[in-house]
Amino acid sequence: MDIFNRNVVLAKGGVREKYRPVSDSSTVCSSSDPVDIVELLRPREVYIADLNVLQGKGPLETNTKVIREVSSKVDTMLDFGISASQDVEKALSIAGTAVIGTETGTLSAIKDAAYGNSGRISVSIDIKHGKVLNNDPELPESPFEIVKMLNNLPLKDLIFLDLDRVGTASGFDPEFLRKLVECSRHSVLLAGGVKDMEDLFTLDKLGIKGALVATAVHSGMVPLSVMSSGLKSDDLK
Repeated sequence: MDIFNRNVVLAKGGVREKYRPVSDSSTVCSSSDPVDIVELLRPREVYIADLNVLQGKGPLETNTKVIREVSSKVDTMLDFGISASQDVEKALSIAGTAVIGTETGTLSAIKDAAYGNSGRISVSIDIKHGKVLNNDPELPESPFEIVKMLNNLPLKDLIFLDLDRVGTASGFDPEFLRKLVECSRHSVLLAGGVKDMEDLFTLDKLGIKGALVATAVHSGMVPLSVMSSGLKSDDLK
């Protein structure tokens, strides 16, 4: 869930200023309220991006109350553009997992957070226009090298976030993901590009342990039952 001004918006190609309230286009919900959506979809885990903080369009307090309420109902991963250790503490006071993205985080912050909060830190390898969004010269330009560098840290998992594919249902590169999984000691999740159930089964076969899915759910291409019960062979029929 991407949250802006306490409402869920639907991502489209990583152009955040063009995101619209999810209720404008969703086939499964008529509300853009995060708590209403969680109660309807009943997912086992939720990823939240706080777009107010990520875009510098408001303080953390803008969405804190509603994110905390969501977190009280479901396991929640929170990304609000963590760049330092104090940001990690704030995130973990609101949600169960703090997400540190390469777009804003540093290798030093990732290491400190991982060792200080074992199993509660996810790292997002953020890609746009085919390049890693990287604000720290200590982090390599290659996503594979970043994965290898993080292998010995006690992280919860890694997220491969392709911002160009977010909200596009345009698919993904299977061979690239296969190689990413092969060089990682952590579970790898995919964010961006999933269009339907067949894509989810393909990701499962590639060794991808999970996917951040929004557009495919709201378009009706992924049934609500998958959110709470996971993949089943019958879902592909």
